[in-house]
Amino acid sequence: MATPGAEEDALARYRSPLVSRYASAEMGFNFSERKKFGTWRRLWLYLAQAEKSLGLPITDEQIQEMEANLDNIDFKMAAEEEKKLRHDVMAHVHTFAHCCPKAAAIIHLGATSCYVGDNTDLIVLRDGFNLLLPKLARVISRLADFAEKYADLPTLGFTHYQPAQLTTVGKRCCLWIQDLCMDLQNLERARDDLRFRGVKGTTGTQASFLQLFEGDHSKVEELDRLVTAKAGFKRAYIVTGQTYSRKVDIEVLSVLASLGASIHKICTDIRLLANLKEIEEPFEKDQIGSSAMPYKRNPMRSERCCSLARHLMTLILDPLQTASVQWFERTLDDSANRRVCLAEAFLTADIILSTLQNISEGLVVYPKVIERRIRQELPFMATENIIMAMVKAGGNRQDCHEKIRVLSQQAAAVVKQEGGDNDFIARVRADPYFSPIHKQLESLLDPSSFTGRAPQQV
Repeated sequence: MATPGAEEDALARYRSPLVSRYASAEMGFNFSERKKFGTWRRLWLYLAQAEKSLGLPITDEQIQEMEANLDNIDFKMAAEEEKKLRHDVMAHVHTFAHCCPKAAAIIHLGATSCYVGDNTDLIVLRDGFNLLLPKLARVISRLADFAEKYADLPTLGFTHYQPAQLTTVGKRCCLWIQDLCMDLQNLERARDDLRFRGVKGTTGTQASFLQLFEGDHSKVEELDRLVTAKAGFKRAYIVTGQTYSRKVDIEVLSVLASLGASIHKICTDIRLLANLKEIEEPFEKDQIGSSAMPYKRNPMRSERCCSLARHLMTLILDPLQTASVQWFERTLDDSANRRVCLAEAFLTADIILSTLQNISEGLVVYPKVIERRIRQELPFMATENIIMAMVKAGGNRQDCHEKIRVLSQQAAAVVKQEGGDNDFIARVRADPYFSPIHKQLESLLDPSSFTGRAPQQV
């Protein structure tokens, strides 16, 4: 049997479709090994620079050597070291030291594994939000354009998915936009609330650093501030155990799960409207809707969003449970779980936002279909207007109500039992009782008079 090549070998192993099929290259890189371990090296550099500036015996030559090798990572060596040591951080300490022999003695000085692990996670989470926020803003912008374009187009409203008072296509879109604006605000807040773990030591007491600086508390505090600033954070958590509180992960995934719920609702609405043939997502010229039914135009982008949004919403359960079982200053049963749920939450959010942007830029509206559905339902909704007009013309409200009740039930029977069109208005026109308002019927049935302030709300 021939030895498989690298490409064939890759195809013989499971790869998450979140990366291989869907997510953007930028978000994929944000959770990549190269970003992770490159950030570890930068954190070791920041620590050494700050320790040197505060008087520890670290030379310029050692700093320069570290700077020159930040991205010179021998991943094969690191993997071999980890296999031997069973410790990922020490494997990379040794790998970094191998290409920085002069700096080897001061790499990771005073730190614990979570100095690089947790601080890198916080950097990646911050950068993940920075990738998501412009995408969410673009979706809101595209939907705002759509809402403005169709601000005045009447459409049948639905409550309980039953015909209800008219709204407009643009106003309905504003319901989607409002939810996404709330998500935008929540994502910005979650990003801005993130702090750096900082330089806290093995159980969060900073004891090792206090020893390095011979009991000088002010230097330990300044070390924490310096490294935090170098990493691009304005604040660090005041107290930590070995890790930052895992409640932070709950806050992060909570806002992403909420975004998932918003997008699921929007795309469900679009799928329902596609069934009604009122609005469709973009459908490409050569796109195939079904292998068996050539006529089909399935809303596959909206379906993908719903499918992945469900996954995103469930991921909040992981950090909830993890935070609840962190023993004292830390336990390691969070590690493997967080490798999965944090990355998958951002990758999934990235995918559904990109897909929703594609949908929002190509939504197709069918006004004639919308108009036909209004005509089928509006006669019944206009009955109150007809009664009021008859009373103004001198009629008796109770007599008019009874006349309309009988005629509307006859029309409903035609629709439900015979499958015909709603002929209620034709029956009103044919009844001499309603002759005083026959000339007003067209204005009484103008759909725009039933949409209230929907255009103004848009």
